[in-house]
Amino acid sequence: MNFFDKTGLPKSLFWAFLGVLIFMMGDGIEQTWLSKYIESQGLDHELLFTVYGISIAISSWLSGVIAETIGVRKTMWLGFAIYLVGIAGFAGLGMTGLNYPTLLTTYAIKGFAYPLFAYTFIVWITYRVGKERLSSAQGWFWFVFTGGLNVLGAYYGAYTKEAIGVVPTLWTSLIFVSIGAILALVVNKCPDTNLFADSNQKSNQSKFKELIHGLGIIKREPKVLMGGIVRIINSISQFAFVVFLPIYFTESYGMTLIEWGLIWGSVFMFNIVFNLIFGIVGDRLGWAQTIIWFGGVGCAVGVLLFYYAPEIWNNFWFILACGGFWCVMLAGYVPLSALVPSLVEKDKGAAVSVLNLGAGLATFIGPLLVKLLKEPIGYTGIVWVIAVLYIVSSILTYYIAKPSK
Repeated sequence: MNFFDKTGLPKSLFWAFLGVLIFMMGDGIEQTWLSKYIESQGLDHELLFTVYGISIAISSWLSGVIAETIGVRKTMWLGFAIYLVGIAGFAGLGMTGLNYPTLLTTYAIKGFAYPLFAYTFIVWITYRVGKERLSSAQGWFWFVFTGGLNVLGAYYGAYTKEAIGVVPTLWTSLIFVSIGAILALVVNKCPDTNLFADSNQKSNQSKFKELIHGLGIIKREPKVLMGGIVRIINSISQFAFVVFLPIYFTESYGMTLIEWGLIWGSVFMFNIVFNLIFGIVGDRLGWAQTIIWFGGVGCAVGVLLFYYAPEIWNNFWFILACGGFWCVMLAGYVPLSALVPSLVEKDKGAAVSVLNLGAGLATFIGPLLVKLLKEPIGYTGIVWVIAVLYIVSSILTYYIAKPSK
């Protein structure tokens, strides 16, 4: 048995997985310092991240169904092209002059990019990988996605921001996203042209009708809608934390941005490893059971532990260990990407779109929670709200997996 058979990594899509890793590294280089930097310039960082999240949510929602309409490769190329426009405007115009309307507009454009590139690839995986290996393959997707965005991107961005400055660091992202696109879409030879054989025979008008029809899956399949809600909750802590934890930890506990960058990148090292492990565990233990106990219950404990860590013991390694536990439990949701598409025989791309929408909405709802709740209940209250939401996700998953009568 070779490496690919042992690990569940689809051999035919290896170069695409590597391309997604490098693309997401380029996309994530500003995450450890942007909120703190924007705040230090007297601008509203919470609104910036909220608008960015709205773009991601819209793009995530449409990615799977657009892929079924125009094809996977074309959709991923579109995401790459949008990224080039967005980062050029954000780095070249918005950040250079610190013009806030320009920052909002161009960062929103950038937000449309990565779901079309990365989340569309989930559709490719869903159609090319057999059901018996699907959870493992999805684990590999989240390994490269998170490894690029939250580990390599976080480490690289934290150091280059100090070494060469804010704007030059942003420009270097073009190198990584370009390499990633070439590997995923040129070097990768796995065909995508026959994924949607039926729809390829239809006219553009029919494809548009199919697009609208696909968006109605949340009405036709209520459990798919519930899966989308669970997907929102899955990532909500990550995108709330990225807005306020850099500020909270540096201002309340004296942590430097370099230390925060090291912690953020390092805790997601745990996450990418356990994305693979929970992909395999999900295939053996059961998709729903893995999500309920490791994902929902585990994350409820993990977010509280990470937030209270410096209050318990303001030690770099202790905080890192607590954050690592939280990130391990985040990986418990990996089987959701296999569970929800399995609920439908057809319209799997639309089902994936619902999950992608959930992932996108988390990038919007996380910062929005911070903006709306910071004044009335503070950061502590926000964390407890998120912990309760994780318990809710476990309850929802139980009903998703419960056989219909």
